[in-house]
Amino acid sequence: MQSFKALLIEESSGVVSHRFASLPAADFDAGDVLIKVAYSSINYKDALAATGAGKIIRRFPCVGGIDLSGVVVESADPRFTRGMPVIATSFDIGVAHHGGYAEYARVPGDWVVPLPAGLSLFSAMALGTAGFTAALGVVRMEENGLRPEKGPVIVTGATGGVGSLAVDMLSARGYTVTALTGKADEAVYLKSLGAQEILLRDALDLSRFRPLERGQWAGAVDNLGGQYLAWLASGMLQGGTIASIGLAAGMAVNTTVAPFILRGVSLLGIDSGYIGAPYRHGVWERLAGDLMPQHLAAMTRKIGFDELPAAFADFLAGRAKGRVVVEIAGE
Repeated sequence: MQSFKALLIEESSGVVSHRFASLPAADFDAGDVLIKVAYSSINYKDALAATGAGKIIRRFPCVGGIDLSGVVVESADPRFTRGMPVIATSFDIGVAHHGGYAEYARVPGDWVVPLPAGLSLFSAMALGTAGFTAALGVVRMEENGLRPEKGPVIVTGATGGVGSLAVDMLSARGYTVTALTGKADEAVYLKSLGAQEILLRDALDLSRFRPLERGQWAGAVDNLGGQYLAWLASGMLQGGTIASIGLAAGMAVNTTVAPFILRGVSLLGIDSGYIGAPYRHGVWERLAGDLMPQHLAAMTRKIGFDELPAAFADFLAGRAKGRVVVEIAGE
């Protein structure tokens, strides 16, 4: 293998762009494991990175794609052997280390997870970082005491990748799920995933809620941040748990300590980027088992490698829903 096709993200005079390129094998980044990529996926972070709409890339040029699944071609790490199916997501992949939008990728062995029994290379990318993040949020909240009998849960940004998967996972585990969305026309989709109530963002007045509102939710998966997170905190039940996952509505949170002191609310930061073994492996094993979303196929669509650049616009415009898998070599 002398060269490989990749979607390369570059910067010139402060302008970020992306293009397909044929890169020489000498351009592989450092790592113990060389993988022939079968599939990648598109996350909101990938769209921000490839277009420069967000300051995501920490090194130019960089091959995009924070997720990949494939088969080991070469390995200097004894944990991985030639022909082994594997997953690699997060860490510096696609932001400071060449990522999954390529025919081949070389990464450190500590970033690689053996494909769990029960998952295919395709389904692993239908899950991807979004599925891992949603599952990590559920695992962390349940470790903190969340149970269906404690009360309803709410998922914000519910039509996105993480949100859709969280709605599905929580519903399947017996929780009564409210889906918060800005897309009124997606109510049928969200109910098909198990949401029992749809709450529209337009119905909220984030300028007028009190530090402690009526307690409604035992758990919350928050993909928005900003004042939505402050509003969520004010409406948690006693001992409620919030998994803080995203910041689509902003990084700044103007709130008080009242929910945390007077109601014992827990705010859990969900670090899906750098959490390592064995915890990472355990979450992937659960994704292949009791946390496998029931409607994964219905919320996933597949596109070809050459279709990838055109797909970013839907994510930036808020038109994307569910999961998009990018077929590189396939299975």
